[in-house]
Amino acid sequence: MNEPHPSGARPGTAPSDLGDVMQRVARGDKEAFSALYDALAPMVFGLVVKVLRDRAQSEEVAQEVMIDLWRQAARYRPGAGSVRTWAATIAHRRAVDRVRSAQASADREQAQASREHRTAYDEVAEQVETRLESEQVRRCLRGLTELQRQAVTLAYYGGLTYREVSEALHAPLPTIKTRMRDGLIRLRDCMGVTT
Repeated sequence: MNEPHPSGARPGTAPSDLGDVMQRVARGDKEAFSALYDALAPMVFGLVVKVLRDRAQSEEVAQEVMIDLWRQAARYRPGAGSVRTWAATIAHRRAVDRVRSAQASADREQAQASREHRTAYDEVAEQVETRLESEQVRRCLRGLTELQRQAVTLAYYGGLTYREVSEALHAPLPTIKTRMRDGLIRLRDCMGVTT
């Protein structure tokens, strides 16, 4: 196995030659990319592992960085800095992006779990509250006269109009309106609703 040169470059590839190697990589030279990989991969991996602190993820991100260097080789500008600096910048950004992505994913999972937990509690509380209100309405309906109870039940649970309630109960329309008004007032008072 080839041991990396102490300078990080392949023996025979001086750091100053990396600009030339990068130009060849930009033209699609696979051999030049191999030299670039050997020269930069240890430095890229070291930088990424310092940010991520997870060897498996660091290996993955370092591979992605090296692929980026291959794909973006034509974008390298020698006047903007050395190849090493450019590669280190890409590596650092990729590692930070991975940390942010992992944190955002963990935050989303925690928020979802929190929503699911609250939803289950809210559903139970809501069901209990609805059941209690239903019991109170039934109890208050029992306190109405028979005509009031029938008129209110047909109108609110049956969806009938005053006229339809009047026809269903064979009672005059003004009587139905009066019974419903009186029945609703008694329901309001029984349930403790304030106007």
